[in-house]
Amino acid sequence: MDRLRVGLVGGGPWARTVHAPGLAAHPGTELAAVWTRRPEVAAELAAEHGARCYPDLEILFDAVDVVAFAVPPPVQSRLALFAAAAGKHLICEEPLAATVGEARAVVDAVEQTGVHSTLVLTMRHVPGVREWLDEIPAEPAGPDTVASARWLCASPRRAGHGALRDLGPHVLDLLDAAVGPVTDVPWARHEEPDLWRFGLLHSGGARSTVTLCTQVPVEPPEIEFTVFGGAGRHRLAGRGADAPTCYAALLDELVAAVDGSGPAPALDVRRGLHLQELVEAVRFAAA
Repeated sequence: MDRLRVGLVGGGPWARTVHAPGLAAHPGTELAAVWTRRPEVAAELAAEHGARCYPDLEILFDAVDVVAFAVPPPVQSRLALFAAAAGKHLICEEPLAATVGEARAVVDAVEQTGVHSTLVLTMRHVPGVREWLDEIPAEPAGPDTVASARWLCASPRRAGHGALRDLGPHVLDLLDAAVGPVTDVPWARHEEPDLWRFGLLHSGGARSTVTLCTQVPVEPPEIEFTVFGGAGRHRLAGRGADAPTCYAALLDELVAAVDGSGPAPALDVRRGLHLQELVEAVRFAAA
């Protein structure tokens, strides 16, 4: 199969440091097109990677096989509908949308057209994280198991979005995968500056607690996940791999899905909808 032609929508720091170089370097993809709100940014980014900049998204969709989004959630969810309707596979950031309803619309569009989608949950593509998850029993943990997650950092970029929206999907996804699907958010607290604490109930009866903050002066960030009890004793600390490495693994999965040599990505827009619902449940519990 020829390399997948990918159109990149967005030109911010994450697009420039992860999406664009990752798509250009991967053997199964080609960064073929770029669109941003500011044409001069698109032209600069396209020239850097031998791509073409497009002033019109509809024309960009006609020129590519996949659309990668690096734009705010409300913009992503709206444009993803048009990309899916055009039959293009999707690389989406988290959170998938601004609201649960908008996320559900993206899922419906993907299901109706049958395109593949993948969500940029970078930690799930870290080899050490996958090994950690493999060590934990596959069945949902019972009420004799407790888990916790802590992600503390000092990040102006993250603080602009809020810890729950920016860090929450990654943490909720990992706990959900580790000890069983989250079924309830019994309690949640939000305090300034940007400190979130909440509890989760999982399908098998296990409970977990989460602490998130983007205003703690620690470097490197303090990231830790633990599971104790009937499911065993398991601890994961730190990120384990850089974002470009994780993004390459994500592209491996998408390319294999499209060419038929591998399954559809498990971390797709449906997963994004599930995480969006959990984030909203935390917000509701804290209200």
